[in-house]
Amino acid sequence: MSEYTYPILFGLAVGTLTRVYMLRTDYRQYPTYLHGKIIHVALGFIAAGLGTVAIPSIMEEQFTAVTFLTLAASQFREVRNMERNTLTELDSYELVSRGKTYIEGIAIAFESRNYLVIFTSLLCTLGYLLFNILGGLAAAIIAVIISKLLMTGGRLKDIVDVEYVEPRFDGAGLYVDNIYIMNIGLPERQEEVLRYGMGFILKPKNFNARSTIANLGQRQAILHDVSTALGVYRDSGTPALVPLAKRDLDDGRVGVFVLPQEKDIDKALKIIGAVPTLENAIRMPSERQTNGKGS
Repeated sequence: MSEYTYPILFGLAVGTLTRVYMLRTDYRQYPTYLHGKIIHVALGFIAAGLGTVAIPSIMEEQFTAVTFLTLAASQFREVRNMERNTLTELDSYELVSRGKTYIEGIAIAFESRNYLVIFTSLLCTLGYLLFNILGGLAAAIIAVIISKLLMTGGRLKDIVDVEYVEPRFDGAGLYVDNIYIMNIGLPERQEEVLRYGMGFILKPKNFNARSTIANLGQRQAILHDVSTALGVYRDSGTPALVPLAKRDLDDGRVGVFVLPQEKDIDKALKIIGAVPTLENAIRMPSERQTNGKGS
């Protein structure tokens, strides 16, 4: 038995378990259970194998073997394409769509987590070879903590204050606070909207947050998550019952109007606060202003 057998098996096991730990099916039901998970666990096993053999290859001066890591990077880019294509196809059948920005964020996350598995396996194998099994375990704990920190993105509650506001009509215009949402002329539709509708005001905590929640993809993510968790009172072909989010152009606040099947204000506030801040929606205009002072 080779001296590298146990370190390789150790790195392979920790890397695969790390991928399982980072793979969660939540209320959005993605990845699907069970077959969607099998695909990602299998890819995580492959990523763990690539990471764990890199150190023994370098120690044996088999440098050509390390080039497989470069090949792996191109293959894992296909994971992003696979997730993007799958979610885009599914999105057309959602009553409240995720939106392209949300889909791209999910696809990037699935690709990046395979690289975290490679990093974890590589670090564990290195710790085992340099020290012993205890060194490998210490490296595993450090790698898992780093992976946990990197996989946890920002939440909407970090950048906005969320407040419930009862929707109201002014003539045919539907308003959340003073923010115009849409025009509904039919009295029976207005009754449905007032009976089932909920309104929320998102107040940005700073100038950067104002630009982030102005992003259409970020707003669509809010509508999708609330509608997924609480249900949605609508069917296809009912444009008057579509959830919407509109801006106040003066101060950057966003008015969110939803029609949930479960009208629970406290739960809705928690859901909106837990909506991920999409990487592609984050804007830092104040950074540009700071950097531009000396120009």
